[in-house]
Amino acid sequence: MLDLIATRRDLHQIPEIGLEEFETHAYLMAKIAELTAGKSFVTIKTWQTGIVIKLTGTAPEKTIGWRADIDGLPIIEDTGLDFKSRHEDRMHACGHDMHMTLALGVLEQLLVTQPKHNLIFLFQPAEENEAGGMLMYEAGMLDGEFRPDAFYGLHVRPDLKVGDIATNTSTLFAGTCEVKVAFKGTGGHAAFPHHANDALVAASYFITQVQTIVSRNVDPIEGAVVTFGSMHAGTTNNVISETAYLHGTIRTLTQEMNDLTQKRIREIAQGIATSFDLAVEIDLRQGGYLPVENNPELAEELMTFFDQAEGVNLIDIAPAMTGEDFGYLLSKIPGVMFWLGIDTPYALHHPKMSPDEAALAFGVKQISNFIKTKAG
Repeated sequence: MLDLIATRRDLHQIPEIGLEEFETHAYLMAKIAELTAGKSFVTIKTWQTGIVIKLTGTAPEKTIGWRADIDGLPIIEDTGLDFKSRHEDRMHACGHDMHMTLALGVLEQLLVTQPKHNLIFLFQPAEENEAGGMLMYEAGMLDGEFRPDAFYGLHVRPDLKVGDIATNTSTLFAGTCEVKVAFKGTGGHAAFPHHANDALVAASYFITQVQTIVSRNVDPIEGAVVTFGSMHAGTTNNVISETAYLHGTIRTLTQEMNDLTQKRIREIAQGIATSFDLAVEIDLRQGGYLPVENNPELAEELMTFFDQAEGVNLIDIAPAMTGEDFGYLLSKIPGVMFWLGIDTPYALHHPKMSPDEAALAFGVKQISNFIKTKAG
């Protein structure tokens, strides 16, 4: 029987950045081989560091999918745990070690007897940086017999208790867009500003002006986030900056609002560049980070099941402005994502984030019971 806590701790020690999860991939493949040994109804295929497992049903009329992400973050861990990351500048601070362990545990439970309907388990790389779900989908890894009719997945949530399951029948996570802007002017001596064209000043105007997108262009009922967390310009106090680089993010609950926000960022950047007589380069990358939109009918079914399940505290929760590339898969295949409580005071992506491992046994039991009702 799979030791959930030992498995999670093994995975916690080997976090890797997206599309570089080679040690993680090898570990997962070994565990999957153990779990599926002698099961003739199992098919396994891989794509880079991603893995897709199919359990062929006895009389399949549908295919049910479960997804887990496998990558870590470029964070130096500060938990002080005996099983902390062995990779100095990497950490499973978003709980993907929990996600993988839960998926392995559910897989084990669903392998006890051959299901009636087909099951797909997707272990996908690069959720944090390259939208690995989109990459695997575009590579055809979910085509044909591997295509689910309904897709399910979860994300752990620190501020919910073990026993809490939270979701809704609409949008759970925001769609995101990475924003890079570079203003390029003419550098010069601080004493002769009339001979230069200051990119730093233009960038400063841009930072203040983009705040008006949310305050004056976005419907207050819908909401949006426009944040620039990084700005780099200049080298010293008496040299006018030739270039200024800004790096930010957009987060919205609908794709229409994301498109509008991207449009306004582009217009404001171009307008400021024109007014300051300098050049600007704008890079807007949304890729696979679309809003995570739950299918209303499937979400209602899932919520009803967990509301009636012993030991579960079901919460109908508001959307969060966090992003998730499962949104891309849900734009192609109907499904549901939900939160699983892990009860820790530290937020996701925090170097001290350490989940309550009691959530593992709870999650495997509840998820397995739900998937069994779908798989027959």
